[in-house]
Amino acid sequence: MAYWRAGAVAVVLLLLATLPARAQDAFTALLPGLTGSFAEQADAVERLGALGDPRALPILRALGDTRLLRGPDNTVIVSEAQPPAGSDVIRINNRVRGALRGALGRLQLASSDPAERLIAAEAILRNRSADDIPMLEVALGRENVARNRDRIALALGGARLAAADPATKRIGIAALGRSTSPEARSLLIESRAQNPDLAQEIASAISDIDERLAFRRAAETTFQGLSLGSVLLLAALGLAVTFGVMGIINMAHGEFVMLGAYTTFAVQELCRNIPALQPWSLPLAVPAAFLVTAAIGAAMERGLIRHLYGRPLETLLLTFGVGMVLQQVVRLTFGAQNREVISPAWMQGTMILPGEIAITQNRAWIILFSLFVLLATLAAIRLTRFGLEMRAVVQNRRIAATMGIRTGRVDAMTFAFGSGIAGLAGVALSQIDNVSPNLGTGYIIDSFMVVVFGGVGSLMGTLVGAFTLGLFNKLLEPYAGVVLAKVAVLVGIMIFIQRRPKGLFALKGRAADQ
Repeated sequence: MAYWRAGAVAVVLLLLATLPARAQDAFTALLPGLTGSFAEQADAVERLGALGDPRALPILRALGDTRLLRGPDNTVIVSEAQPPAGSDVIRINNRVRGALRGALGRLQLASSDPAERLIAAEAILRNRSADDIPMLEVALGRENVARNRDRIALALGGARLAAADPATKRIGIAALGRSTSPEARSLLIESRAQNPDLAQEIASAISDIDERLAFRRAAETTFQGLSLGSVLLLAALGLAVTFGVMGIINMAHGEFVMLGAYTTFAVQELCRNIPALQPWSLPLAVPAAFLVTAAIGAAMERGLIRHLYGRPLETLLLTFGVGMVLQQVVRLTFGAQNREVISPAWMQGTMILPGEIAITQNRAWIILFSLFVLLATLAAIRLTRFGLEMRAVVQNRRIAATMGIRTGRVDAMTFAFGSGIAGLAGVALSQIDNVSPNLGTGYIIDSFMVVVFGGVGSLMGTLVGAFTLGLFNKLLEPYAGVVLAKVAVLVGIMIFIQRRPKGLFALKGRAADQ
């Protein structure tokens, strides 16, 4: 019998009780239990889930959503809107809801939608039963999505632990022991008290998981250290160029980083109304940030700094003041609130490496970008006439001037070059940090530490110093906390500088004695 009314889609799923039982299939025979007592409902739900009939999925979903009705003549109706006359909603309790979660999980394992299969595996994992073992073994064999396979395998291991057969339990223990999931470890710990005769095997499996988890944590900490090191490298690279060539302590260096981030935001806003350019807003921001900050740096050097060469204290105070002015200009132009820079799709999300090591894609790209900027800087210094003149000025300014090199022009171009690299650092930081007028303030001290630790004027020293400080920071943070880790690194650098005042890679040549 079927019911169809305006606003309601009614599906008659139960034959009249007067029909002979042998004329009903297994699915139809179980449906009367859904209209009975709570105990009968829970039993019927569990049997429907174990049956694996796809017709049961919409019925059980409707039961959980209070859309399953008891109609006239003891029929079951799935109502989408207005229920038919003479029907009432089938009520359930918590026991039935628990049975529903497991049953829906079993039925969804056969779905063509990977997201539904993942939800199903999670539901079965929460309601572990040895009855699910055959179904999970079949699902694991046909699953082709890596994350889903891992969750189904975990649910299968948990189901085997719930079995009464010791041999089946041992298979589950061995399978979970090969996992790197903390949840597998929790399952084993939970089962240890319930299986004292298998305690030694469970302890061995837990030990294996602990080793893998320790390796995973070490790998993820190393990646975080490399990520921090790449940020420090980008922030310090421009400072290494300007400080190494001219000896200028540029306290406005952090503000040039901030200007690069705001240039990225401005380019994004310009591309927002041009659909064809939206995916390219970040690549377009790279040259834009370099040119904007380089132009401001050249103007700053020609207009202010060149009049204070040889007067380091006055230069420090001047650049500090310029930094404050730049911050205020940005506040007046863009406002004091944080600005959002949206990462492109290819930089979003997390990559899962072998061993379930999770790394964020935006930070992985920043590591590659920092190395690209370093190589480009080395190429500019080693392979161009500008780089040749820069190295000549570094080695001996007076002799370079007598050879016809315009040292003032080299100073302006060098300062502009270093400022442009700071702008590139701002592009990278806009992907992982808040774009605000104070963005660069937190990186200026770290940048000077990297330059001094690696060796003033040495790009190789800047590379090694940045990644060394980044790794040490992240290795110490789990034990000492963020603040104490920074303090420990600072104290370590102070002790190191007392032993090697010129840093890891001391500058060679006449400039080293100047």
